[in-house]
Amino acid sequence: MKRFALAFAAVMSLPLSAIAGPQYIDQTGFAVSGYDVVAYRSLAQSPVGETQPAAIPGRADITADYNGATFAFASEANRDTFLSDPARYAPQYDGHCAYGVSKGGKVPGNPNLWRIKDDKLYLNITKNVVGFWEEDIPGNIDLAQSNWPEIEAQEASENPIPNFESPAPEGH
Repeated sequence: MKRFALAFAAVMSLPLSAIAGPQYIDQTGFAVSGYDVVAYRSLAQSPVGETQPAAIPGRADITADYNGATFAFASEANRDTFLSDPARYAPQYDGHCAYGVSKGGKVPGNPNLWRIKDDKLYLNITKNVVGFWEEDIPGNIDLAQSNWPEIEAQEASENPIPNFESPAPEGH
């Protein structure tokens, strides 16, 4: 019984992002619309002007499953990196819009409207929402973190991403 109590305590001490609800999946059938979640880290290191670098599409023949979803990758090296620590690379809030979660709801996240903050990947739904998100990123993250436990177990959004055509990963 003591071992059960210790195991339960260990699970309860995991960060909320490690215990995930259903991922947002669009018509491609892939998490993050088939974009390579590991590649965002190298893109974040690129010099950025007013626009965020475009996300890098994954390939349908280089995938990994995590949290009930299939993620696609541009290279086997990126897939292997993801598999070494999937919770680090998967988007926060199961790929839903971070600003939407800060407001208490689940709406899709656009893989081309992203930010890495404190080594975590956040997606937003539209360019207008990115503006609201960036007005107070730390405050919005705090709000989203406090809202997430209440909405995490809800079904994933089934709405399409506005003004976004998701290309199927190469080889699909």
